[in-house]
Amino acid sequence: MTKYNKIVLASLVLALATTGLAQTEAAGNDEMYRGLRALGAGLALGLGAVGTGIAQARIGSSLVGAVAEDPSKAGSLLLYFLIPETLVIFGFLALFILN
Repeated sequence: MTKYNKIVLASLVLALATTGLAQTEAAGNDEMYRGLRALGAGLALGLGAVGTGIAQARIGSSLVGAVAEDPSKAGSLLLYFLIPETLVIFGFLALFILN
């Protein structure tokens, strides 16, 4: 089993385990889960930013090589560099939804 398969498997196990623990909240039970919501919001934003950094590092090096060969393609190739930024935007969205 490869490293990535283990990561995906662990993510699925954690996701399914949390759905099993889900329950309806009573009016006074909201304070108990405030820390877990903050932790989830921080993880959503942080992991989204790490993923964006990894993706842009690989795309950026390829972009520089392609623009060095043909500078007229710089504008269209810049779009591919900006696409991973949506991960951070989704992380911000999850941050505001959870808080």
